[in-house]
Amino acid sequence: MNLTLFDLDGTLIPVDSDHSFGAFMVEVGWADSEAWGRRNDEFFAQYNAGTLDLPAYVEFATSAWRGRPLDEALAMRERFMEQIGKPALHPEAMALVEKHRAAGDLIALVTATNEFVTAPFAEAFGIEHLIAVQLERDEQGRYTGAIRGVPSFREGKIDRVDAWLQSLGAQSAGFDRVTFYSDSTNDLPLLERVSHPVATNPSPSLAKIATERGWPQLQLFA
Repeated sequence: MNLTLFDLDGTLIPVDSDHSFGAFMVEVGWADSEAWGRRNDEFFAQYNAGTLDLPAYVEFATSAWRGRPLDEALAMRERFMEQIGKPALHPEAMALVEKHRAAGDLIALVTATNEFVTAPFAEAFGIEHLIAVQLERDEQGRYTGAIRGVPSFREGKIDRVDAWLQSLGAQSAGFDRVTFYSDSTNDLPLLERVSHPVATNPSPSLAKIATERGWPQLQLFA
């Protein structure tokens, strides 16, 4: 059996789901359009520059919705998927996932975006296994704004993938082929770990590295 891992933002979808969800929070009036929207853009720039303070970002990004009743937040997430998420699901990306599914690969979506935002995307792609940033909850089940456990970000993606495989009674060395599709240099630790890295819709910095190392490059979106 082969193992295939997909990043989400910029890889399977041509948008950043977390930043887009934040912009949606502004659009629907759950967050201030000027101050909050500007801070959301600043965090996104930090991510692209490889300098993101992830705990600070998660606390900020969840602040727009975590204080509301959960059923209300879930309903707004569904509205976001209908208006923003589903239009970002391109047939080329769906076909790529399906190709690996048809080949019998074990597939996981491995993303640095939190589980609340990304769970509907995993479902939309038909990917059973989601490895995302886990969110801490208090005794009443309310989201606190903190990260639970190891975040699936940079080197943390390796730790989380290894822990997930261990929970299945497997390890990466047991697969004939381990493929990881990603667009970002933030994912270099995992790209360097797998047997078959694929720079997918790569950023200029990742495209340069991929060219130097002879990694395949894939453009899913025009």
